[in-house]
Amino acid sequence: MKAPVHEAEQIAASKFKAKCLSVLERVRKTRKPVLVTRFGVPLAEVVPPSEPKRRSSWLGSMAGTAEIIGDIVGPISSEDEWDAGRK
Repeated sequence: MKAPVHEAEQIAASKFKAKCLSVLERVRKTRKPVLVTRFGVPLAEVVPPSEPKRRSSWLGSMAGTAEIIGDIVGPISSEDEWDAGRK
């Protein structure tokens, strides 16, 4: 069995409990995992999150999803049907 390329830092569970937020922030920044142990026995491994998917711009995100049917410039009905034009 091959040894891992890089050894994870080990921290006792009691120390992890006291410094949890700083350990999590260090893992996020350095992207190096931390192994949490209890009496030398591994309990958990804190690993950095996977890289977030980069969102594309919302501009143009709906391109090609609509279909124009008919005249988009002219009125939708004749002026005779409009109440605003009547006196």
